[in-house]
Amino acid sequence: MGKSAYQFADFLCESGQRIWQVLPLGPAGYGDSPYQSYSSMAGNPLLISLDMLLDQEYLTPADLEDVPPFPASYVDFGAVILYKKRLLKKAARNFFARASEARLAEFGSFCFEMKSWLDNFAAFAVLKEANGGISWTKWKKRSNPDPRHCRDQKFIQFEFFRQWEALKKYCGDHGIKILGDMPIFVSHDSADVWGNPELFDLDEHGQAKTIAGVPPDYFSKTGQCWGNPLYRWEIIAQTGYSWWIERARVALTLVDLVRLDHFRGFEKYYEIPGGSTTAVRGRWVEGPGDRFFSALEKALGKLPFIAEDLGYITPEVHALRDRWGFPGMRILQFAFGDDSPSHPFKPYNFVRKTVVYTGTHDNDTTVGWFNNTKAGEVVLSKEQIRLERENALKYLNTDGKEIHWDFIRLAASSVADTAIFPLQDALGLGSEARMNRPATTENNWRWRFEEGQLNSGLAHKLRKISKIYGRC
Repeated sequence: MGKSAYQFADFLCESGQRIWQVLPLGPAGYGDSPYQSYSSMAGNPLLISLDMLLDQEYLTPADLEDVPPFPASYVDFGAVILYKKRLLKKAARNFFARASEARLAEFGSFCFEMKSWLDNFAAFAVLKEANGGISWTKWKKRSNPDPRHCRDQKFIQFEFFRQWEALKKYCGDHGIKILGDMPIFVSHDSADVWGNPELFDLDEHGQAKTIAGVPPDYFSKTGQCWGNPLYRWEIIAQTGYSWWIERARVALTLVDLVRLDHFRGFEKYYEIPGGSTTAVRGRWVEGPGDRFFSALEKALGKLPFIAEDLGYITPEVHALRDRWGFPGMRILQFAFGDDSPSHPFKPYNFVRKTVVYTGTHDNDTTVGWFNNTKAGEVVLSKEQIRLERENALKYLNTDGKEIHWDFIRLAASSVADTAIFPLQDALGLGSEARMNRPATTENNWRWRFEEGQLNSGLAHKLRKISKIYGRC
């Protein structure tokens, strides 16, 4: 959240962009996945700028001299965690020793405002570290976390929210809204489940009796078994959906718009027996539906949500989405496998209340998608893949040499109110830059762009496209 984040916002402004979409902002858990966070409300400490801590004199120049040789093109999470954790703890100690009365009062106000989740999260983080980082169901030390260490964890969250809110304001002042991402489910190994076990379908040992996922689909022949514990919606309803309302409230302090991940789970969700390793065996169960969104709207006002309505979608899911006026999503990489004129992902079938993407974090990059003709990555045969690419070339009337720009132009020229594309597509990168491979747990979420890749030439090209199609 330091200088480079502000430079990226400047690049978006120069490029004529109006929305910056981000992945979930919580502390990443298993597999370094932001969708398996240790908290659905806390911020990721790894995003905190150490330079800003230096500016506040909570760290010294000497503290930042010994920087490991981090790789340029991807995040080495293990090395970053070791490096930053030590310095963040040192900054916390210095804050409480040196901070002004006004800043300490600001810290106190933050702790009071976020008390509903912050106390639990701080205790969870301290106990997790005291138990060697293992899952909470295996902890030997389960109570009495060190109060000073809890206070340090609260400071780290205070600093995350302070830095993020400053960045968000900068973006807003430059006409850029931030679109966040709210996963429907939370990680089993999280402060959410540890601190609120009654809200989740757990056995007497804290293990999940049922878990979330999706049946076999485009990405996997055995489905996706996410492992997240399912909610006890009847208990949550009895509380007036208070935990969810607080979760949404915190999210809307950090972002302007929210993408509701796996929206179909609010209508019906896929229930898999706990302990399963595939999603072949499961069943669809009724979700919370309109009552849930009514409670959120009553507490928070008009909901600035986007529905991630991908995968196996029924008319009932679309009806729920439309009753609440949430835009749905369309993915151009899914538009050409079916040559039917009624295919909803064909751009000529879009409605205005739509967000179109060239691809998402779960897709290959557009260049990688176009050049990968091998069966196995998705549930398509080699012949089906060939026809899909052939249909795309015909639709776009292109030779495919700049397929990423063809897709970006197609998204921008559509009637969809909003067009979004991954930075990898603007840079024309291949599969080496893919962010995530669904149903896998290694080498995901690591890609990052390198210094110098964002330049005035790229900004000019993006601005030109935005201006031509009325999106600047």
